[in-house]
Amino acid sequence: MASTNSTSNSANSTANASTRAKQRTTPDNTHLVIAVWHPFDQWRPPAQMSDALRRKWPQMRIDHLETLDQFEGALKDCDIFVGYSIRPKQLAWAPHLKWIHSTAAGIAQLAYPELIQSGILVTNASGVHSATIGEHVLGLLIALARRFIDSMNFQREKHWAQQEIWDTHPSPQLLSDGTLLIVGLGSVGSEIADRAAQMGMKIHAVTRSGKSQHKNVLKIYPETELHQALAEADYIVLAAPETNDTFHLIGTPEFAVMKKSAYLVNIARGSLIDEAAFAQALQARAIAGAAIDVASEEPLPPESLLWTCPNLLITPHLAAASIHLWQRQTELLIANLERWFDGRELLNQVDLTRGY
Repeated sequence: MASTNSTSNSANSTANASTRAKQRTTPDNTHLVIAVWHPFDQWRPPAQMSDALRRKWPQMRIDHLETLDQFEGALKDCDIFVGYSIRPKQLAWAPHLKWIHSTAAGIAQLAYPELIQSGILVTNASGVHSATIGEHVLGLLIALARRFIDSMNFQREKHWAQQEIWDTHPSPQLLSDGTLLIVGLGSVGSEIADRAAQMGMKIHAVTRSGKSQHKNVLKIYPETELHQALAEADYIVLAAPETNDTFHLIGTPEFAVMKKSAYLVNIARGSLIDEAAFAQALQARAIAGAAIDVASEEPLPPESLLWTCPNLLITPHLAAASIHLWQRQTELLIANLERWFDGRELLNQVDLTRGY
């Protein structure tokens, strides 16, 4: 539950954002900066994004930066920033900044006091990644249920392990026989629920309030009843945002209440799991197995115990990657710029005090 101070900060932030929102610009007096630096090139916006903006608004000034060399200069009269992150020191370079559009759905990297108090509007890429992540999660669930990890391990040994795999506990399962618990029912969690329902799974969810109108979710638990929800689940997918409240949401007490036949999937953020407790649970066979697409430190260090944990499938933060990613990102940005210039409410506005 939010504290009185947190509620006050949220109200102040909303009021400040409302004031900034009245300072809307027009295309001919807007300076927009696009800048994302990441070693994985798929996370970096391609030239097609800025090209599309220039075609639609040729009078708008657009800087699409590929290095940090010109970042400080570009921010001095920047109105709109498009990127993954802008740090407190960099925020001070941008006295005219009115709106930040995050190219990620998670915005924990932006939830610092200076930005929260600034009144700058923040939107995110919620919904852009949902279909891709939903399909990725479905693949992971099938891989776990059908014990593909065992098959791959025996393949390396050139061993036809039909009997051995069947004799494992649990043996290969049908997803339609299981209960799926989704922790976090935002855009991604809802997409997972839709896809899992098509597989015939019984779906439960945990949300902050314990409320949702999702047609495919049979039972909703508030966050205070997480343990009860975990105890009933055969498959658990973490799709909650990274906030102070979700840090190490899953640790030793949570693994203790899970079924020994349960499988855990994390496609949210690595911070949601206590990785030391996670490794111990896998090594002790406290749960049947798991799959992760994220880690508390990325790339996952070679010395991490997770690399050698039994029954763990690791994908290297690829759940959101697809060849259509930047087309969808660009469509969302254009839709929001149209709203910006028309004075309408922006899509995907986030509350930095809540973290989503």
